[in-house]
Amino acid sequence: MTGSIRLFTTQALASDLNIQATPEQAHYLANVMRRGVGDIVVLFNGVDGEFNAEITAIKRDRAVFALRDKLRPQLALPSMTLIFAPLKRDTTTFVIEKATELGVTHIRPVFTDRTQAGRVNLDRFHATAREAAEQCERLCVPLIDEPVRLFDLLGAWPHDRLLFAAIERADAKRPEFRPNPAALLVGPEGGFTQTELDAMRRLSFVKPISLGPLILRAETAVIAGLALVQACESR
Repeated sequence: MTGSIRLFTTQALASDLNIQATPEQAHYLANVMRRGVGDIVVLFNGVDGEFNAEITAIKRDRAVFALRDKLRPQLALPSMTLIFAPLKRDTTTFVIEKATELGVTHIRPVFTDRTQAGRVNLDRFHATAREAAEQCERLCVPLIDEPVRLFDLLGAWPHDRLLFAAIERADAKRPEFRPNPAALLVGPEGGFTQTELDAMRRLSFVKPISLGPLILRAETAVIAGLALVQACESR
């Protein structure tokens, strides 16, 4: 399967079905990848698994796939939520890409006192996650929720679900186990304010975790935090 073109679709998948490509997919296949009738691509939809599909018709903005054999059944990933403060455009794109590659199943932007971005483009977030899932051979695309203010998030958080908060230079131990579902909160460049830190420390379900003695960029903290929480699963 290495080197195959993988495409995400919202349509149902099953052997011997014929389905339409989106205009964007048809353009990509015909004009960017120079694929034609008879070429094979791989399709997945996050529900039915992964299938080989033959291109049976293709024009500039139209293509038809004939589904062939099933390559992999659908397998659920362990639930993991990443909650992060949006950064500058390219850096946020990087965060979503890496979160997708690291198996995050839910992504939620959160606005904190020091969040750099005043708004988010969820359509772009979805496109980034979809393209990353196509590249890394995931069978599903992360769900991306509407942004929320930090205190609104904390106020609505289920008290029986742990929320790991990556706090720079925190006097905290590494998590000793990974709960299911897992959730990680990463703040903005500059970190959380003292008011935000005090509020989180009063909540029993918020568990600070340390990412080491050095100050990390926010995007680095996302990767380090996800790797740390995931590593607990194998202990």
